[in-house]
Amino acid sequence: MADRPTMKPWIAKIHAYVPGKSKGADGRELVKLSANENPLGCSEAALAALAEPAGPARYPDPDANALRAKIGEVHGLDPARIVCGTGSDELLNLAAQAFAGPGDEVLYARYSFVVYEIAARRCGATPVEAPDVDYATDVDELLGAVTENTRVVFLANPNNPTGTFLPRGEIERLHAGLPADVLLVVDQAYGEYLEEGEDDGAMALAAAHDNVLVTRTFSKIYGLAGERIGWATGAPQLIDALNRIRGPFNVTNSGQKAAIAGLGDQQFVARSREANNRELARFTETIAGMGNHGLRPVPSKANFLLVLFEGKLTAEAALSALADGGYAVRHLPGQGLPHGLRITIGTAQQMDEIAAILRAAAVAAR
Repeated sequence: MADRPTMKPWIAKIHAYVPGKSKGADGRELVKLSANENPLGCSEAALAALAEPAGPARYPDPDANALRAKIGEVHGLDPARIVCGTGSDELLNLAAQAFAGPGDEVLYARYSFVVYEIAARRCGATPVEAPDVDYATDVDELLGAVTENTRVVFLANPNNPTGTFLPRGEIERLHAGLPADVLLVVDQAYGEYLEEGEDDGAMALAAAHDNVLVTRTFSKIYGLAGERIGWATGAPQLIDALNRIRGPFNVTNSGQKAAIAGLGDQQFVARSREANNRELARFTETIAGMGNHGLRPVPSKANFLLVLFEGKLTAEAALSALADGGYAVRHLPGQGLPHGLRITIGTAQQMDEIAAILRAAAVAAR
């Protein structure tokens, strides 16, 4: 008999999530481009909503009825097929918990969002990584990794931390190749950064099939990361399953109000998307121009760029140089990317300064 409570073995295998840093090794505050936050902040409407008293002594609406109605209005969805969560992270974990357990497998591509492995292990399921193809998710590799024990497939689209994107035809092909009893979860945390016409069709699949769940968040383009608000849509039985096990008051009063206000300001969303995609294209071209120094950008559809260091300048040295220059970016050795830095797209001035620091470091490393 143990002399103290014993952690379940599948929980002991979890490596706790490590957030992006905002301080240097010496404690200095750095410009934080490590967590994919919106450099424009959030909309004035959301700020105004947050400034109003939200009744902190009262529990929030447990079903987030007004927020679900607004999401449904903006996205053309039935509010009854929407569930809200404490960020999309909660909903990703709930999806695994509701449909997988000990003896089951949860599948995702290599270089996917780190929460997928945590979600699998948290419910006692076995995490399974499908091989990537040049840092991108490959449908054939995913389908080839499906077994009789597969219960959930996670797919981030655009993917974090690589920024890669699977178009509609590939998503449809993946879904068509999965058994009907396997849940496909399409994580669209960065979906609002896609240009018109780049829709991957996952929401249409979720509306038409019983085994597709799509998740979104207000943490990225809406600039409400601090309020922790996410949502998911899918077939009624999927939403029912998540509602059974989610926290009963999981989205705060202030969070619900801010998200509703943010949804009502689509001009801010469009402005954020335009600013991001303009600077992303410019920064990507700049990094590609340093190819002779071994720097390589992974094509991104998100609000960050994964830069690979394949020459004499290492990712560790680049990380240190950027910190010396006042910037925090994300180094990902724990995700199998010791040679990569994920850099959030900031303002034009910030991206110019980062490019200059990297160029100087690359020249010095020759």
